Amino acid sequence: MQQPQTNTRLPEECAQAQLEAYNDRDILRFADVYADNVELIDLATGVAFCSGRQALIDRFRPMFEQRTNLHCHLVQRVVCPPFVFDEERVRGLSDSGEIHAVATYECANGVIQRAWFVKETAS
Repeated sequence: MQQPQTNTRLPEECAQAQLEAYNDRDILRFADVYADNVELIDLATGVAFCSGRQALIDRFRPMFEQRTNLHCHLVQRVVCPPFVFDEERVRGLSDSGEIHAVATYECANGVIQRAWFVKETAS
């Protein structure tokens, strides 16, 4: 009997894998980096705006399909396991221009368990 494979991605590998899938607008590869019970949280309010992998797919799939110029540029990454802090510049997310954002990913067992986001409109 074969043992189930465990995911050995390091926290920085989780962050990089989801970034690459985001930029490729590949919803299944993107969702695969997140835990089944993932929570996405607005850092400013503390409110979870997405709970669970299926909700993540439902939220991001239309954006990936409709926003063909979507691209996230990594400005800086800080790794302090199990957390990864990414400063980002995102274009194509809104019609009003580029977004400056910081994403914090909490990783365990090779997937992102929780993520916090804060953003501003870049000038």
